[in-house]
Amino acid sequence: MKRFNAILPLRAIALTLAAAGLAASAGAFARSEPPARIQVTWAPAEQLTEVKNNRLERGWMRPKDWQQSLADDLRVHADRLLPPDEQLQVTFEDIKLAGDFEPWHRPGLDDVRILKDIYPPSMELHYTLLGADGATIREGDAKLRDTSYLQRAVPNSTDPLRYDKRMIDEWLRKEFGPKRS
Repeated sequence: MKRFNAILPLRAIALTLAAAGLAASAGAFARSEPPARIQVTWAPAEQLTEVKNNRLERGWMRPKDWQQSLADDLRVHADRLLPPDEQLQVTFEDIKLAGDFEPWHRPGLDDVRILKDIYPPSMELHYTLLGADGATIREGDAKLRDTSYLQRAVPNSTDPLRYDKRMIDEWLRKEFGPKRS
């Protein structure tokens, strides 16, 4: 019984430290508001390939969740690349996230997104870059597809949208980053 009493305070201390660590790490991950000068819009959900191909809403992320996450990531990365007086408007015309669902394998895997080379991420974007005076500097369409998405490392390997975000980030750097001579 004495041993149990000695272990109980140690568990209480460990739980308290763990809770404090979780609270600190949650604060570290708190997001600031994405910059308003980078505007992101989406085509109607029923027109997006990812939504059309997932009528049963498999997976734990709903369209509004992954749209918000991708839009926030795009805003943050574009804000770092563009001069402060420029604005960017991006419209996602279509999207197919990396991976797909294969519920026929066995029960319990209905909501598990399977990552294979045959399920690459792809996106169609329309963008407009505006100057300080509101005049269009550049406008265009982009079709993104990463057929080798599984062959390259991703720095944040726990993000479920890591491959999709990497593809967007690479496009932003290529399109709006410093030009190399």
